[in-house]
Amino acid sequence: MTVLREFQRLEATGIWRPSPEDQRRDVIISLGDATLTVTDMKDRPLAHWSLAAVERANPGVFPAIFHPDGDPGETLEIAEDEVTMLAAIDTVQHAIERARPHPGRLRLVGVLVALACVIALLVFALPQVMRAQALSVVSDVHRKAIGQALLGRIERVSGQACSSPEANPILKKLAARTDVRRVAVMRAGVSESLMLPGGIVLLNRSLVEDFEDPAVAAGALLVERARAQFHDPMADLLDIGGLGATFRLLTTGEIRRDTLDRYAAVMLATPRPPVPEDPLLAEFARAAVPSTPYAYARDASGETTLGLIEADPMAGRELAPVLNDRDWVQLQNICG
Repeated sequence: MTVLREFQRLEATGIWRPSPEDQRRDVIISLGDATLTVTDMKDRPLAHWSLAAVERANPGVFPAIFHPDGDPGETLEIAEDEVTMLAAIDTVQHAIERARPHPGRLRLVGVLVALACVIALLVFALPQVMRAQALSVVSDVHRKAIGQALLGRIERVSGQACSSPEANPILKKLAARTDVRRVAVMRAGVSESLMLPGGIVLLNRSLVEDFEDPAVAAGALLVERARAQFHDPMADLLDIGGLGATFRLLTTGEIRRDTLDRYAAVMLATPRPPVPEDPLLAEFARAAVPSTPYAYARDASGETTLGLIEADPMAGRELAPVLNDRDWVQLQNICG
């Protein structure tokens, strides 16, 4: 059976009971190319089921209950949130069923239709299911670790992020003001700003060094926050890495270094997508940061950023500065 090579090492958790008289046990389910293997939590095998002889006792109901054909007493429960495993079992079973001999003149047509469905599922549906599943199960802690690893790979190309004992606490103030986890000022590589998974935002040093108003740098951070509402950095990473990166993340929780490097190369070389004005202005209003300084920094004439100027949510208000003058001067010297 070679229909779903991508799932030859797929694993999930479940509950297994060898007979109605026995206790239910937490187990690990491994999907091979033609079998389901049930092992205990110490990786000791308990049962091997042929996928061709697996029956579902409760179609459409969860948790899904499976049993070997002809032995409804031995059961295996799989929870609804194990989306990838359930989709894989269903796909393999459909492929097996379609591949079985069927007498009559429609046999060839049935086989061709089944193969077309499997291919379409592999090409279109399953990658999206796997991507959505991966994004839903990646914790904030894991996103932060991936973002930190990405920063390290980017620094190999662009040089170390700027740092100084005096300016580092001020960067933390700026991050807190704009509600991002970390701000890194880069000497090169990043054309303006870039948010990595886990809330790490990279700023080009010019946004700090070339402007007198810290609201410009704060504005760039708020732009990345707004952009992340439409372009999740983690989703961008999986899209660039492809199905292999998504499958690896689901099954091992890891992202390969070459995937991180490919993401860094693409994101540093590709212009950032535009952000709709309404959610962007909402970010400026939430952070109590005026949008006008950032708008003029982007376009000194104000022609292409007129919406951010005319609809500045902080226009005419008395505001505390984003950073005081002393802190801003210290931050401007962070790259030496």
